[in-house]
Amino acid sequence: MAIKKEMKWGGRKLSIGTGFFANQATGSALVKYEDTIVLCTVVANKKPSEVTDFFPLTVNYVEKAYAAGKIPGGFIKREGRPSEKETLVSRLIDRPIRPLFHKDFKNETQVICTVLSFDGKNDADVISIIGASAALTLSGIPFLGPVAAARIGRENGKFLLNPLIGQESDLDLVIAGSKEGVLMVESGARELSEAQMLEALKFGHDAFQPVIDMIMELAEEAAHEPWKIPTSSKKPASVVKEIKKKFLKKIEEAYGKGSKKARNEALADVFEKVTSHFADQQEAEGIDLREAFEAVCSSFMREKILKNKERIDGRGTADIRDISTYVSVLPMVHGSAVFTRGETQALAAVTLGTAQDEQMVDALSGEYRERFMLHYNFPPFSVGEIGRFGSPGRREIGHGKLAWRAISPVLPSREKFPYSLRVVSEILSCNGSSSMATVCGASLALMDAGVPLRNAVAGIAMGLITEDGKYEILSDIMGEEDHLGDMDFKVAGTGKGITALQMDIKISSIPFEIIEKAMIQAKEGRLYILEEMSKGLKKHRPALNENAPKMTSIVIPKDKIREVIGSGGKVIREIVEQTGAKIDIDDDGSVTVAAQNTASMESALGRIKEIAFDPIDGTVYKGKVVKIMEFGAFVNFFGARDGLVHVSEMSHKRVEKVTDIVNEGDEVEVKFLGYDNKGRAKLTMKLD
Repeated sequence: MAIKKEMKWGGRKLSIGTGFFANQATGSALVKYEDTIVLCTVVANKKPSEVTDFFPLTVNYVEKAYAAGKIPGGFIKREGRPSEKETLVSRLIDRPIRPLFHKDFKNETQVICTVLSFDGKNDADVISIIGASAALTLSGIPFLGPVAAARIGRENGKFLLNPLIGQESDLDLVIAGSKEGVLMVESGARELSEAQMLEALKFGHDAFQPVIDMIMELAEEAAHEPWKIPTSSKKPASVVKEIKKKFLKKIEEAYGKGSKKARNEALADVFEKVTSHFADQQEAEGIDLREAFEAVCSSFMREKILKNKERIDGRGTADIRDISTYVSVLPMVHGSAVFTRGETQALAAVTLGTAQDEQMVDALSGEYRERFMLHYNFPPFSVGEIGRFGSPGRREIGHGKLAWRAISPVLPSREKFPYSLRVVSEILSCNGSSSMATVCGASLALMDAGVPLRNAVAGIAMGLITEDGKYEILSDIMGEEDHLGDMDFKVAGTGKGITALQMDIKISSIPFEIIEKAMIQAKEGRLYILEEMSKGLKKHRPALNENAPKMTSIVIPKDKIREVIGSGGKVIREIVEQTGAKIDIDDDGSVTVAAQNTASMESALGRIKEIAFDPIDGTVYKGKVVKIMEFGAFVNFFGARDGLVHVSEMSHKRVEKVTDIVNEGDEVEVKFLGYDNKGRAKLTMKLD
């Protein structure tokens, strides 16, 4: 039976229905916001997965070109590998729903959100989160939702609910959560304060509450029968208690090791002893010893923090690990930096290019060009492992985009700095918060290249341990604290304010009291990191790196664009070939000239000016005599322009014959005197 609920949300009509499409899926929902439509489906296996050390959930967001009335570009006219946006939105949907599945539910589950219609005004990402939540709530599988999401913008100090695509805003925040609190945040901002960001989060949480109510109303009428949940534990209390009794001291000694590698090796030795201890014990049959062992490790680490406010590496809850920075570490690149914090190390390299190097993006909303690119690489050696090596995975794309959001607001405008920019972050070693190390390294490398950033940017990852009403917020978390903790809250920004925010949690929700305290503690940490970064480089270098291309821009009259390009591109191609410069011309007459050296750039620029502009009265130009007449000489002096130097203008002394002064082919300096009444250029060789 088809059922639909609808409401006005943000001034536009939102509807959620089920029973219309995909009725063989475990659960499905059709979400429509104005004329943007997404079909969200969930399918779960009836039997649990054999692999039980993680929940086998897969989320895929898919954009169909037909949704926007387009045919895919390229040679293969059908959708292929996921675009960067599809990957990022898949992660965006995954993050708020994953913590809400029942802890004992290990059945393989797949969520697919397909954009069927796109109106060009309302993005499909937020309604895909809503649709996935609705499909899961309707499915009957043990999902402790529903959740909802909203996009929050900010214009002239006023918050906007679900701003239209392209609408001016100094904030782009996506928040998802439940009735009780926040589950996920993804945000970019133009240096907003902590108070402003907290206000935006509260505004967003309030804004999506009616959507949660509507999903619950739909579920009351259309939800499937709830599934039974297996309750047998593979880490019974008796085994956990035995491990704690026999091996807690050794676990404590292992965590006391000074490095991640040493800790991991020591813990592996302890686990081998645990395995041997239970090898012949009947009570351990069918028990997941690894899960039981990790439960003891988690309990030890959490109790140490909650009771003693001491972390496994000896730091206090707000302490930052040792920081070191080095710049100009790669001699041939345009800018480089190494940022090290504890055992996490990022190498950032900057390349400056022209408009021809910009990234072309074929999106549902249309084709556009991106001048700033930030790519994050996480090779397996960074964590001392052998692993997959090749094209970037979802995590790498997501971390790169987070760092991109953090840096973008402080970049100079295209008008002030016409270069395209690419930053590559290579994670050389990792023990937590490599994305925030990327932000710090990228900021330093860009300043090292001479890019005039408005302010330096730093990032910090915050964690949380909460139990029985008690909690501790952790600054600059390590990998173990991320793995065994309850929150990963990343904040990036300048000394002035926040530029990027990302939050993921592993519990049902987080109240605003904790979020507010985490933001204040994160600010203190961020300011400390910025101070440490300034020891390596206080501000951007006054000049571009000598290896960077030289670039300048001018604006020519629109009616001269055709002349500069020439028939079939002949003129501009000739200038490029003869000068070695790169030239980009926009429809508005903006011309950018780039070259590897100043001489080449100025030569090309001069050629363009000669075509696009008239000579200036009283200006001296170099020219070449092209024709001798009895009354004077014609000189080619400004591009293809010829002018007459009358015999009386060749010298302050009387000249009997023109050839006494010049001959055809001679190079001379002439001053432009304007035009005669027939529009011919008048020149003189009397320069003083």
